[in-house]
Amino acid sequence: QVHVAESGGGLVQAGGSLRLSCAASGRTFNSYGMGWFRQAPWKEREFVAAVSWSGSITSYADSVKGRFTISRDNAKNTVYLQMNSLKPEDTAVYYCAARNSYSSSRSSAGYDYWGQGTQVTVSS
Repeated sequence: QVHVAESGGGLVQAGGSLRLSCAASGRTFNSYGMGWFRQAPWKEREFVAAVSWSGSITSYADSVKGRFTISRDNAKNTVYLQMNSLKPEDTAVYYCAARNSYSSSRSSAGYDYWGQGTQVTVSS
């Protein structure tokens, strides 16, 4: 069983930045593809960003491309989501997920382990 836990959410003004962190347990963290998803009130959970096991392959939703950056530090069993130029429409609960695969996925169905989520609120 893999435990995933997000941190770093909060309240920020539009145009500001936040960095989310996701710590995952397990001795084989460097074999997991990792992803970030988000869910706003009354909306479906949506893909935000994903990274392969090595960090060399990344993928982003069009809505965040150029503003968000996903990265990972396998020595620390941690994945990061740097969020810049935040907009009110970025407000959501952000979830980190891990999958038993070296590759990443843009589909939530492709992930095996999920964190509890961290709230990000962007005020206008």
